[in-house]
Amino acid sequence: MPESGQEGSMIMAARKRHSPEQVVRKLTTADRLLAEGKDVAAVCRELGVSEQTYHRWRNQFGGLKADDAKRLKDLERENSTLKRLLADAELEKAALKEIARGNF
Repeated sequence: MPESGQEGSMIMAARKRHSPEQVVRKLTTADRLLAEGKDVAAVCRELGVSEQTYHRWRNQFGGLKADDAKRLKDLERENSTLKRLLADAELEKAALKEIARGNF
């Protein structure tokens, strides 16, 4: 949206990360606004997000409640940590096998 005095130029908003709880709250607000008859573009403007972000959130957090979304993010974070630990352990195991064979 052009600001007054700057017709024709767009001001880019700073990128903001939303917590899962915030996303679910905004999706709930979006549902209410859509039920009132607003179109997706108007809803996205009111929420302060792009349509692409709205649709990504809808796919990712669609039917979740705020607590469920937080739990999902926590589990995803824990899963990535465990994957990293497993990869490190596999590398260490391979190195020990090389040493045991005398190929160091």
